[in-house]
Amino acid sequence: MPPLIATVVYIVLVLGLFWLDRDRKARTSAALWIPVAWLLLACSRSVAQWLMVGQPIGPMPPADQYAMEGSPIDRIVYTGLLAIGLIVLATRRQQIGRILRANGPVLLFFGFCAMSLLWSDYPDVAFKRWSKALGDLVMVLVVVSDREPYAAVKRLLSWLTFLLIPISVLFIKYYPELGKGYGRWDYMPIYTGVTTNKNALGAICLFLGGASLWRFLSAYHEPKSASRKRLLLAHGVILGMVAWLFWMANSMTALSCFLLGAIVMIGASSKAVFRKPVIVPILIAAMLLVSVGVLLLGQYPGILQTMGRNPTLTDRTEIWSTILASAGNPWVGTGFESFWLGPRLQRIWSSFSWQPFEAHNGYLEIYLNLGWAGIALLALVLATGYRTVMVAWRRKQPASSLMLAYFVIALIYNFTEAAFFRMMAPAWIFSLLAITAIPQRSTVADRRLLRQLPTAPGRAKVAVSAAIVTEESG
Repeated sequence: MPPLIATVVYIVLVLGLFWLDRDRKARTSAALWIPVAWLLLACSRSVAQWLMVGQPIGPMPPADQYAMEGSPIDRIVYTGLLAIGLIVLATRRQQIGRILRANGPVLLFFGFCAMSLLWSDYPDVAFKRWSKALGDLVMVLVVVSDREPYAAVKRLLSWLTFLLIPISVLFIKYYPELGKGYGRWDYMPIYTGVTTNKNALGAICLFLGGASLWRFLSAYHEPKSASRKRLLLAHGVILGMVAWLFWMANSMTALSCFLLGAIVMIGASSKAVFRKPVIVPILIAAMLLVSVGVLLLGQYPGILQTMGRNPTLTDRTEIWSTILASAGNPWVGTGFESFWLGPRLQRIWSSFSWQPFEAHNGYLEIYLNLGWAGIALLALVLATGYRTVMVAWRRKQPASSLMLAYFVIALIYNFTEAAFFRMMAPAWIFSLLAITAIPQRSTVADRRLLRQLPTAPGRAKVAVSAAIVTEESG
């Protein structure tokens, strides 16, 4: 099929997916387009990289200089989106105040990251990166503070999925200059889709594919209706594309996490499991123990060989000992996102011809940048995040099974990829969305109304009281 005709077909397909997924009852605000724009860039390429269309796919050259200076175009776009997002939050002050109070550990971590700029060797660069990380938090807050937060989450994920997944397929099949690159040393083809590398493509397949699987399972368990058939068709098509992209990308970390996340979602959606909720923590613990044994302790090497990976996890384990020898202060690290800069980066590159930019381990990355203090704060964030997703699941809140899967995926994904508190990293943004507690709406006005009805008929007063109790209990 000629590329032009294929493009027209894919445009019709994308419009068809939006039509099949329509929900006229959902009432989300226009502000949702702000996080959509932010995540479209985070999950694909920056504006500067999109403007380099037609040039070889790969890191922005020269890498170290770009890391230090950044792109003026990207800075303008991200600053503009951040400013608009902050304006939106300012109009929702009361609601944002409740959300922030419910997510104290996340704010504490961001505050420590800001404080670490004081001991960074490159405070200006670290501040730019911290500002982008703050933008990630702002975008999540815009979503969860929407008039219908769960409808906003569902719509956000659907929009991102329907745009990025089909276009990735289109790029790989019909526009190889956009969706395909070649290895630096072996010149083997690398399929990237709308992203810049195969691991990034695997990441969006992992999280957006997981969202479509959640929608598919939710529709499957609904009573038979016209909307049920529409949703099954739309997200079934997406899941087929995701399976093909996983095969092309050959990103085994993302694929393995997707399968584990699917198990969590299917289990969490089961009525039998819900009647015995202890099964879910046991399942999560088993997954983590097996992952630690295989990926970090070298147990069961046959599993890695079956996945087509060597015991060094494609040289990841070799780099860990090298970078630990270059670590800074063990208690507070080198400062937020400051380890991979300057002479330290050049020394590491002199030892590895493939020029790594990260530790390929989220926990180690936090230690390098923020030391043991950062690890302790990360543990606090994860502990409260676990409590948040489990409470939401036990209360059968919308999207709770997906958020639970996202949380488990994040824990395992960071064993071989650095995604915790990484600015503009899809894995981090979706993880932050999962662990952000959404408090119940305030019932102060309802209680005031109840006090003002001392002479109301008994049944009416009881009805108001019941409504208040129901809302507070979630």
